[in-house]
Amino acid sequence: MIKCHLSRILGEKRLKIADVARDTEINRGTITRLYHETAVRVDFEALEKLCRYLDCEIGEMLTLEDDSY
Repeated sequence: MIKCHLSRILGEKRLKIADVARDTEINRGTITRLYHETAVRVDFEALEKLCRYLDCEIGEMLTLEDDSY
């Protein structure tokens, strides 16, 4: 399973979803779905904008987790 760490990153940087949406021009719903890890697909352009805005690498935002129990 792919885990999105956007909520942690925004928390560390003390940013709000609304501010990120306004500054990056990414749809607020897209950011909200990533934040709550309910997104089923993500546009590469949106990921690139988020990484550039947050000054992070894609591997810091998304990780592949072992989902075997």
